[in-house]
Amino acid sequence: MTTVTSTTRPATTGSATGTTAGRLLALGRAETTLLLRNRTALFTALALPVFLVGGIRSLLKQQTPHATTTDLNSTLTIGVLGLVLLFVVYYNLTAAYVARRGELVLKRLRTGEARDLEILGGTAVPSVALALLQCAVLGGAGAALLDLPVPVNPLLMLAGLALCLVLLIALAALSSAFTRTVESAGITTLPVLLISQFGSGLLFPLSGMPHGLAEVCRVLPATPAFQLLRIGWFGTDGTSPATGFAGSWAEAAPQLGLATLWAGAAVWAARRWFRWEPRR
Repeated sequence: MTTVTSTTRPATTGSATGTTAGRLLALGRAETTLLLRNRTALFTALALPVFLVGGIRSLLKQQTPHATTTDLNSTLTIGVLGLVLLFVVYYNLTAAYVARRGELVLKRLRTGEARDLEILGGTAVPSVALALLQCAVLGGAGAALLDLPVPVNPLLMLAGLALCLVLLIALAALSSAFTRTVESAGITTLPVLLISQFGSGLLFPLSGMPHGLAEVCRVLPATPAFQLLRIGWFGTDGTSPATGFAGSWAEAAPQLGLATLWAGAAVWAARRWFRWEPRR
Protein backbone atom coordinates (compact mmCIF):
# COMPACT_ATOMS: atom_id res chain seq x y z
CA MET A 1 0.00 0.00 0.00
CA THR A 2 1.34 3.40 -0.95
CA THR A 3 2.11 5.64 1.99
CA VAL A 4 1.26 9.30 2.20
CA THR A 5 4.21 11.60 2.78
CA SER A 6 4.26 15.14 4.01
CA THR A 7 4.43 16.40 0.42
CA THR A 8 0.74 15.58 -0.06
CA ARG A 9 -0.48 17.43 3.00
CA PRO A 10 -0.22 21.05 1.79
CA ALA A 11 -2.64 20.23 -1.02
CA THR A 12 -5.32 19.62 1.58
CA THR A 13 -4.65 22.45 4.00
CA GLY A 14 -3.34 25.37 1.96
CA SER A 15 -4.86 28.81 1.57
CA ALA A 16 -6.72 27.76 -1.55
CA THR A 17 -8.87 25.45 0.55
CA GLY A 18 -10.70 28.06 2.61
CA THR A 19 -14.14 26.84 1.53
CA THR A 20 -15.87 23.51 1.90
CA ALA A 21 -15.79 22.92 -1.87
CA GLY A 22 -12.10 23.81 -2.01
CA ARG A 23 -11.23 21.45 0.80
CA LEU A 24 -13.25 18.63 -0.76
CA LEU A 25 -11.54 19.12 -4.12
CA ALA A 26 -8.09 19.26 -2.54
CA LEU A 27 -8.70 16.10 -0.55
CA GLY A 28 -10.19 14.47 -3.63
CA ARG A 29 -7.11 15.28 -5.73
CA ALA A 30 -4.78 13.81 -3.12
CA GLU A 31 -6.92 10.68 -2.83
CA THR A 32 -7.11 10.32 -6.62
CA THR A 33 -3.31 10.29 -6.78
CA LEU A 34 -3.21 7.48 -4.24
CA LEU A 35 -5.92 5.54 -6.05
CA LEU A 36 -4.06 5.73 -9.36
CA ARG A 37 -0.97 4.29 -7.68
CA ASN A 38 -2.88 1.35 -6.22
CA ARG A 39 -3.17 -1.29 -8.96
CA THR A 40 -5.32 -3.63 -6.88
CA ALA A 41 -7.85 -0.92 -6.14
CA LEU A 42 -7.89 0.17 -9.78
CA PHE A 43 -8.50 -3.39 -10.97
CA THR A 44 -11.38 -3.81 -8.51
CA ALA A 45 -12.88 -0.49 -9.56
CA LEU A 46 -12.42 -0.71 -13.34
CA ALA A 47 -12.24 -4.33 -14.44
CA LEU A 48 -14.21 -6.41 -11.95
CA PRO A 49 -17.69 -4.98 -12.67
CA VAL A 50 -17.15 -5.47 -16.41
CA PHE A 51 -16.04 -9.08 -15.93
CA LEU A 52 -19.17 -9.76 -13.90
CA VAL A 53 -21.57 -8.76 -16.69
CA GLY A 54 -21.40 -12.12 -18.49
CA GLY A 55 -21.79 -14.07 -15.26
CA ILE A 56 -24.79 -12.01 -14.18
CA ARG A 57 -26.56 -12.57 -17.50
CA SER A 58 -26.08 -16.35 -17.31
CA LEU A 59 -27.26 -16.42 -13.70
CA LEU A 60 -30.37 -14.35 -14.49
CA LYS A 61 -31.27 -16.67 -17.37
CA GLN A 62 -31.10 -19.65 -15.02
CA GLN A 63 -33.18 -17.94 -12.35
CA THR A 64 -35.84 -16.56 -14.71
CA PRO A 65 -35.98 -18.93 -17.69
CA HIS A 66 -39.42 -17.67 -18.76
CA ALA A 67 -38.65 -13.96 -18.50
CA THR A 68 -38.91 -11.83 -21.62
CA THR A 69 -35.78 -10.40 -23.19
CA THR A 70 -36.76 -6.90 -22.07
CA ASP A 71 -37.21 -7.98 -18.44
CA LEU A 72 -33.92 -9.86 -18.53
CA ASN A 73 -32.04 -6.91 -20.01
CA SER A 74 -33.56 -4.43 -17.56
CA THR A 75 -32.62 -6.61 -14.58
CA LEU A 76 -29.13 -7.12 -16.02
CA THR A 77 -28.61 -3.36 -16.41
CA ILE A 78 -29.72 -2.49 -12.89
CA GLY A 79 -27.69 -5.41 -11.53
CA VAL A 80 -24.52 -4.19 -13.22
CA LEU A 81 -25.06 -0.62 -12.00
CA GLY A 82 -25.63 -1.91 -8.47
CA LEU A 83 -22.44 -3.99 -8.52
CA VAL A 84 -20.43 -1.00 -9.74
CA LEU A 85 -21.68 1.06 -6.82
CA LEU A 86 -21.03 -1.73 -4.31
CA PHE A 87 -17.47 -2.50 -5.37
CA VAL A 88 -16.24 0.90 -6.53
CA VAL A 89 -17.78 2.94 -3.71
CA TYR A 90 -18.39 0.65 -0.74
CA TYR A 91 -15.54 -1.87 -0.99
CA ASN A 92 -12.81 0.46 -2.29
CA LEU A 93 -13.76 3.23 0.09
CA THR A 94 -13.71 0.93 3.12
CA ALA A 95 -10.14 -0.06 2.22
CA ALA A 96 -9.22 3.60 1.63
CA TYR A 97 -10.50 4.71 5.05
CA VAL A 98 -8.59 1.89 6.75
CA ALA A 99 -5.39 2.70 4.82
CA ARG A 100 -5.53 6.45 5.54
CA ARG A 101 -6.26 5.76 9.21
CA GLY A 102 -3.32 3.37 9.48
CA GLU A 103 -1.02 5.94 7.85
CA LEU A 104 -2.28 8.56 10.36
CA VAL A 105 -3.48 10.74 7.48
CA LEU A 106 -6.96 11.10 8.96
CA LYS A 107 -5.55 12.06 12.35
CA ARG A 108 -3.33 14.75 10.80
CA LEU A 109 -6.15 16.13 8.68
CA ARG A 110 -8.29 16.66 11.76
CA THR A 111 -5.70 19.17 13.05
CA GLY A 112 -6.24 21.35 9.98
CA GLU A 113 -9.16 23.33 8.60
CA ALA A 114 -11.16 20.40 7.27
CA ARG A 115 -14.19 19.27 9.24
CA ASP A 116 -14.84 15.61 9.94
CA LEU A 117 -17.50 15.20 7.26
CA GLU A 118 -15.30 17.04 4.76
CA ILE A 119 -12.45 14.62 5.43
CA LEU A 120 -14.70 11.60 4.92
CA GLY A 121 -16.36 13.17 1.87
CA GLY A 122 -13.07 14.26 0.31
CA THR A 123 -11.68 10.75 0.65
CA ALA A 124 -14.76 9.46 -1.14
CA VAL A 125 -14.55 11.89 -4.08
CA PRO A 126 -12.49 9.73 -6.51
CA SER A 127 -14.48 6.56 -5.75
CA VAL A 128 -17.78 8.36 -6.27
CA ALA A 129 -16.57 10.09 -9.46
CA LEU A 130 -15.29 6.81 -10.88
CA ALA A 131 -18.50 4.99 -9.99
CA LEU A 132 -20.65 7.67 -11.63
CA LEU A 133 -18.52 7.58 -14.76
CA GLN A 134 -18.78 3.79 -14.98
CA CYS A 135 -22.53 3.89 -14.37
CA ALA A 136 -22.94 6.45 -17.15
CA VAL A 137 -20.84 4.42 -19.60
CA LEU A 138 -22.31 1.02 -18.76
CA GLY A 139 -25.84 2.39 -18.57
CA GLY A 140 -25.50 4.14 -21.91
CA ALA A 141 -23.91 1.10 -23.54
CA GLY A 142 -26.57 -1.17 -22.08
CA ALA A 143 -29.36 1.05 -23.34
CA ALA A 144 -27.86 1.14 -26.83
CA LEU A 145 -26.87 -2.52 -27.14
CA LEU A 146 -29.86 -4.03 -25.31
CA ASP A 147 -32.44 -1.70 -26.88
CA LEU A 148 -33.75 -0.46 -23.53
CA PRO A 149 -36.35 2.33 -23.32
CA VAL A 150 -35.64 5.92 -22.36
CA PRO A 151 -35.84 6.41 -18.55
CA VAL A 152 -39.39 7.10 -17.43
CA ASN A 153 -38.40 9.35 -14.53
CA PRO A 154 -34.78 10.60 -14.57
CA LEU A 155 -35.36 12.65 -11.41
CA LEU A 156 -36.30 9.52 -9.52
CA MET A 157 -33.19 7.77 -10.81
CA LEU A 158 -31.04 10.65 -9.56
CA ALA A 159 -32.73 10.51 -6.17
CA GLY A 160 -32.09 6.78 -5.94
CA LEU A 161 -28.48 7.21 -7.02
CA ALA A 162 -27.88 9.98 -4.47
CA LEU A 163 -29.40 7.95 -1.64
CA CYS A 164 -27.39 4.91 -2.70
CA LEU A 165 -24.14 6.89 -2.63
CA VAL A 166 -24.86 8.37 0.80
CA LEU A 167 -25.74 4.92 2.15
CA LEU A 168 -22.66 3.19 0.73
CA ILE A 169 -20.24 5.93 1.82
CA ALA A 170 -21.65 5.78 5.34
CA LEU A 171 -21.52 1.97 5.36
CA ALA A 172 -17.91 2.12 4.18
CA ALA A 173 -17.01 4.45 7.06
CA LEU A 174 -18.87 2.18 9.49
CA SER A 175 -17.25 -0.99 8.14
CA SER A 176 -13.80 0.57 8.45
CA ALA A 177 -14.36 0.91 12.19
CA PHE A 178 -14.37 -2.89 12.44
CA THR A 179 -11.49 -3.42 9.98
CA ARG A 180 -7.94 -3.55 11.32
CA THR A 181 -5.99 -3.77 8.05
CA VAL A 182 -6.55 -3.14 4.35
CA GLU A 183 -6.16 -6.87 3.70
CA SER A 184 -8.98 -7.72 6.10
CA ALA A 185 -11.36 -5.36 4.33
CA GLY A 186 -12.22 -8.22 1.98
CA ILE A 187 -13.63 -10.08 4.98
CA THR A 188 -15.37 -7.29 6.88
CA THR A 189 -17.14 -6.00 3.77
CA LEU A 190 -18.31 -9.47 2.73
CA PRO A 191 -21.63 -9.46 4.68
CA VAL A 192 -22.84 -6.21 3.10
CA LEU A 193 -21.64 -7.29 -0.37
CA LEU A 194 -23.34 -10.69 -0.20
CA ILE A 195 -26.58 -9.43 1.32
CA SER A 196 -26.82 -6.62 -1.22
CA GLN A 197 -26.02 -8.82 -4.22
CA PHE A 198 -28.28 -11.74 -3.37
CA GLY A 199 -31.00 -9.99 -1.37
CA SER A 200 -31.46 -6.62 -3.06
CA GLY A 201 -32.59 -7.83 -6.48
CA LEU A 202 -29.23 -7.49 -8.26
CA LEU A 203 -28.54 -11.16 -8.95
CA PHE A 204 -31.92 -12.64 -8.00
CA PRO A 205 -34.97 -10.58 -9.05
CA LEU A 206 -37.35 -9.95 -6.15
CA SER A 207 -40.26 -10.89 -8.41
CA GLY A 208 -38.85 -14.42 -8.69
CA MET A 209 -38.48 -14.97 -4.94
CA PRO A 210 -41.09 -16.56 -2.64
CA HIS A 211 -43.44 -13.90 -1.32
CA GLY A 212 -42.24 -14.02 2.29
CA LEU A 213 -38.55 -13.88 1.35
CA ALA A 214 -39.16 -11.07 -1.12
CA GLU A 215 -40.90 -8.98 1.55
CA VAL A 216 -37.92 -9.42 3.88
CA CYS A 217 -35.47 -8.50 1.11
CA ARG A 218 -37.42 -5.34 0.31
CA VAL A 219 -36.49 -3.81 3.66
CA LEU A 220 -32.75 -4.59 3.48
CA PRO A 221 -30.55 -1.45 3.58
CA ALA A 222 -29.58 -1.26 -0.10
CA THR A 223 -32.79 -2.63 -1.65
CA PRO A 224 -34.91 0.57 -1.61
CA ALA A 225 -32.22 2.67 -3.32
CA PHE A 226 -31.61 0.03 -6.01
CA GLN A 227 -35.36 -0.28 -6.55
CA LEU A 228 -35.58 3.48 -7.06
CA LEU A 229 -33.09 3.16 -9.93
CA ARG A 230 -35.24 0.49 -11.52
CA ILE A 231 -38.54 2.34 -11.05
CA GLY A 232 -37.03 5.59 -12.31
CA TRP A 233 -35.78 3.92 -15.47
CA PHE A 234 -38.53 1.43 -16.28
CA GLY A 235 -41.53 2.75 -14.34
CA THR A 236 -41.90 -0.44 -12.30
CA ASP A 237 -40.06 -2.53 -9.72
CA GLY A 238 -40.73 -5.66 -11.75
CA THR A 239 -43.76 -6.84 -9.78
CA SER A 240 -46.37 -4.55 -11.32
CA PRO A 241 -47.18 -3.05 -14.74
CA ALA A 242 -45.03 -0.14 -15.88
CA THR A 243 -46.36 3.35 -15.15
CA GLY A 244 -45.67 6.80 -16.50
CA PHE A 245 -43.87 9.73 -14.91
CA ALA A 246 -46.58 10.53 -12.34
CA GLY A 247 -47.29 6.89 -11.58
CA SER A 248 -43.62 6.15 -10.95
CA TRP A 249 -43.56 8.67 -8.08
CA ALA A 250 -46.53 6.99 -6.45
CA GLU A 251 -45.00 3.53 -6.81
CA ALA A 252 -41.63 4.71 -5.54
CA ALA A 253 -42.94 6.55 -2.47
CA PRO A 254 -42.42 3.65 0.00
CA GLN A 255 -38.92 2.94 -1.34
CA LEU A 256 -38.05 6.63 -1.24
CA GLY A 257 -39.02 6.91 2.41
CA LEU A 258 -37.29 3.69 3.44
CA ALA A 259 -34.11 4.53 1.51
CA THR A 260 -33.96 7.91 3.26
CA LEU A 261 -34.36 6.26 6.66
CA TRP A 262 -31.59 3.72 5.95
CA ALA A 263 -29.25 6.43 4.65
CA GLY A 264 -29.88 8.56 7.74
CA ALA A 265 -29.33 5.61 10.07
CA ALA A 266 -26.08 4.69 8.30
CA VAL A 267 -24.76 8.26 8.55
CA TRP A 268 -25.59 8.38 12.26
CA ALA A 269 -23.89 5.03 12.90
CA ALA A 270 -20.82 6.04 10.91
CA ARG A 271 -20.42 9.28 12.87
CA ARG A 272 -20.95 7.38 16.11
CA TRP A 273 -18.44 4.56 15.59
CA PHE A 274 -15.94 5.75 12.99
CA ARG A 275 -12.32 5.46 14.18
CA TRP A 276 -9.86 8.22 13.34
CA GLU A 277 -6.79 6.47 14.75
CA PRO A 278 -5.43 2.94 14.29
CA ARG A 279 -6.99 0.25 16.45
CA ARG A 280 -4.76 -0.89 19.31
